[in-house]
Amino acid sequence: MTGFEPACPPGVFSPMQASPLVIITGPSGAGKGTLMRALEDRGYFCVDNLPVGLLTKFADLAFGAENGVRRAALVVDVREGKALNQFPQVFAALKESPHLEVSLYFLEASDDVLIRRFSETRRPHPLDPALPIREAILLERERLAPVRAIADYVVDTSGFSIHQLRSHASRLFAEHEAAPLLVTIESFGYKHGVPVDADMLFDVRFLPNPFFVPELKPLSGLDPEVVDYMRAQDVTATFLEKLRGMLEFLLPQFENEGKAYLTIAIGCTGGRHRSVMVAESLAESLGEKNRRVKVLHRDVEK
Repeated sequence: MTGFEPACPPGVFSPMQASPLVIITGPSGAGKGTLMRALEDRGYFCVDNLPVGLLTKFADLAFGAENGVRRAALVVDVREGKALNQFPQVFAALKESPHLEVSLYFLEASDDVLIRRFSETRRPHPLDPALPIREAILLERERLAPVRAIADYVVDTSGFSIHQLRSHASRLFAEHEAAPLLVTIESFGYKHGVPVDADMLFDVRFLPNPFFVPELKPLSGLDPEVVDYMRAQDVTATFLEKLRGMLEFLLPQFENEGKAYLTIAIGCTGGRHRSVMVAESLAESLGEKNRRVKVLHRDVEK
């Protein structure tokens, strides 16, 4: 079976709704790093291969008042060596903490899939590079068996590509977190260059240009006079309506895909009038929909 399934009976563990500490484990090649990066994109403080003996100390320090980490994710696997034998006891102690809700995710995949992934990446197996891959995978499963037995969730990644696993993981955690997509709206001027980090770009040079209105030329798209002038144009109202409608459809699709942030660039000739006004209007309408929005005006002062 492919996907996330509870490894414990219903009611034993409350899934991710308020879980600040996620521990990820499983055999090499199952996708632990991919899951950790998906959580990092969602604002988790992530640590790879933290020694088992430091897990409790890490929790005390990270979630203490001085550091104020809100949520964290750790990867623990066979690179721990013999110390991995201590993990069940340490995990049980973390579970008992009244200040933490700890969840253990065990990622796995079929032997054939793991072998193929090692072949594609041409990386040696971390357990013993001298062993044939199939033998190393079997030995790793044996050593991880006690850890798998106490997992809150078992994740079979056999049917996922890296991109699909990341998207699937992001959707799972997004359903239980108040961390919606962050939309950055950036106005710019084409004569100063196109922003290199834009996910979506809209050219608004077709709109009537306040630059050619003498009393508006020294102003910007932040000034009420420019806003009123542009809103009085039918083409502006039509464009904004269609842009809002398109984004109302697209933003949930980006969230379902697992995207944590999106940059929308709005460009006019100089980046002072039209793009600024459109960016502000778009940010206002998204804010009314309770979207997380940040506005940047790159060239308004140029």
